[in-house]
Amino acid sequence: MSQTFITEDFLLHNDVAKKLYHEYAKTQPIYDYHSHLSPKDIAEDRQFENITQLWVEGDHYKYRAMRANGIDEKYITGDATDLEKFIKYAETIPYTLRNPLYHWTHLELKNYFGITQLLNAESAEKIFHTCNKLLTSPAFSVRSLLRKMNVKMVGTTDDPTDDLHYHKQLKEEGFEIAVLPTFRPDKATEIEKGRPFVEWIQKLEGVVGYSILDYAALTKAIEERHDYFHEVGCRISDHGHSNYYGADFTLEEVDAIFKKGIQLAPLTNLEIEKYKSALLNKIATLNHSKSWVQQFHVGAIRNNNAKMMELIGPDQGFDSIGDQVMSDNMSRFFGRLSIENALTKTIVYNLNPRDNEMIAAMVANFNDGSTPSKMQYGAAWWFLDQKDGMQKQLDVLSNFGLLSRFVGMLTDSRSFLSFPRHEYFRRILCNVLGEEVEKGELPNDMNLIGDLVTRICSKNAVDYFTFQKE
Repeated sequence: MSQTFITEDFLLHNDVAKKLYHEYAKTQPIYDYHSHLSPKDIAEDRQFENITQLWVEGDHYKYRAMRANGIDEKYITGDATDLEKFIKYAETIPYTLRNPLYHWTHLELKNYFGITQLLNAESAEKIFHTCNKLLTSPAFSVRSLLRKMNVKMVGTTDDPTDDLHYHKQLKEEGFEIAVLPTFRPDKATEIEKGRPFVEWIQKLEGVVGYSILDYAALTKAIEERHDYFHEVGCRISDHGHSNYYGADFTLEEVDAIFKKGIQLAPLTNLEIEKYKSALLNKIATLNHSKSWVQQFHVGAIRNNNAKMMELIGPDQGFDSIGDQVMSDNMSRFFGRLSIENALTKTIVYNLNPRDNEMIAAMVANFNDGSTPSKMQYGAAWWFLDQKDGMQKQLDVLSNFGLLSRFVGMLTDSRSFLSFPRHEYFRRILCNVLGEEVEKGELPNDMNLIGDLVTRICSKNAVDYFTFQKE
């Protein structure tokens, strides 16, 4: 059966929305400033063997849906063949009606492969082989997939110990799409993890070439790696935590805490909070010194299923929405940076929709007139990255800030087939604006509203992120 629901006017429910999308949004380039794509795959222009490896493997959204549908783990992360795994995903798709996966799946099949057939158990094998045949073509290499979606910039997510070999290779080669690293120092802050933290410190020692036995040596090493990332083209840091950290601390306290941590001595919750507060403050100060943008993805509670964590490891679809109260810590963290004149451009994302209004109101406290919307309430993230979540994010941002200055959507994805999420967002944005124009709540001025759309789709990101000016 053909997928008749994804038409040219999919999600566009009025004439103004259609005009906004087709004349202003559709052709805008993509600046995907936050993703988890592999720079190695881009540098090597990887050609995936089959659609399962490209599309299903490692996708925790798909994993969660398959488990909810009663699919055995063998066909998800187990030793089943790629064809068997694809068929089990296809069997699940009819049960995902009203889940965003249903829309994303069919958008991606249509946009990349020209497939307009509904994915289900009956169509699975034919679609599998059709996609695999196409994947052998140079037009379906990783770089070609990026070009097909009009991608101009990809921001990867990289540990401070990474040598950034592939980023340098791409730059030296002159690849026309900017593939830039993002400094993600979460492991440096995770002192509560004990042995994994110590092992990461040891890895950092190997990279910088000296022992890290106290907090001063740690911050020296972090600063050196920050400098190195900057040299390679990094202009963004990213921080993923369950909460913000705004505890008072002294450097003497933090040094003693760090020394306990690398000796695997027990730490109190307050000690952990002081350590995180100090190190994140230091990194934020480094971000400001280089005029980087910093992102905070806050509010996940990760690896909840202890049994599956033991069996198959982290990041396999067992993360969830946390419910920590974070406003006080957020206020103290950004307030300290503001007092120190060390608060750089910042994008904040939340995972619990309960926090939408609080987060949007809090970030606005620290705008200082130095740059438009210096403090940004970021795009709908992870569990909120769906139609309802995007609409709510747009409404809250509009009510508490300036939608006109929003830097727009990102994929936050590990899949090279995720770029239609930008299209999905753009259609939703145009429909929201179109409905209000038709209701008389916004002026019927296509130049005014159309300019708003193009700025959110691409131009604001170009203006906000300094890497586009260098």
